Amino acid sequence: MAAFFESKELVKKFGGLTAVNRFDLKIEEGEIVSLIGPNGAGKTTIFNLVTGFYSPDEGAIYFRGHDLVGMSPHQITGLGIARTFQTVRLFLNMTVLENVMVGQHTRGSSGVFGAIFRPPSYRAEEARIRERAEAQLGFFGTRLTGYRHDQPAFMLSYANRRRLEIARAMATEAKLLLLDEPTAGMNPRETQEMTELIGRLRDERGFTILFIEHDMRVVKGVSDRVVVIDYGRQIAEGTYAEVSQDEHVLEAYLGRKTKDAA
Repeated sequence: MAAFFESKELVKKFGGLTAVNRFDLKIEEGEIVSLIGPNGAGKTTIFNLVTGFYSPDEGAIYFRGHDLVGMSPHQITGLGIARTFQTVRLFLNMTVLENVMVGQHTRGSSGVFGAIFRPPSYRAEEARIRERAEAQLGFFGTRLTGYRHDQPAFMLSYANRRRLEIARAMATEAKLLLLDEPTAGMNPRETQEMTELIGRLRDERGFTILFIEHDMRVVKGVSDRVVVIDYGRQIAEGTYAEVSQDEHVLEAYLGRKTKDAA
């Protein structure tokens, strides 16, 4: 039986620099896995490799038995992987509801003809897309429902823009969500709410989640497993308690050897 997600010996170079160096990762369905490491360790590069924005120089990536190497981002989304970004990327002049409907259009089938001539089949599909988008927004409660459906995205608070980006990823009917620093720029209350939200995405909606995070309270609070990289190479893997005591992790973050390792 094929693994839910697996990368093998990934290598990515930019010029003479190696950004990702023989990186292996296996994720089981239903897991919440955090990917951590110092700034510049290669975390977002790994996300870009998985989602088809970059092609690896070496190695393989598999998702539910499909080889992702060589696929376009659109094809990978169609297989069931969706992501958010370090910097929120929304259509700011579109409404909250329209932003999520865009995510649903990856599953649409009407094409250009339907958009121009709007036959009954197109209108029926648009109604289904709207209904599903509303259902995804409903997961976020009053933060993104009611009158907010018709608000332009630029009117949302920063935290709600983060939530909207996740809602749009959910709308693609993904199975694996890649969240790139979901709590970046949030205050402590918003960070706690996002930590709880990540857990609910798995427990209530069944998503498998891989996320990048710098706030160790979030990592500790929600991760089943933590993977640590430094200079593009995996240096530790395990529970939060295990990796937080790992001498290689402490050296990478603190820049010095531990007493036991000295």
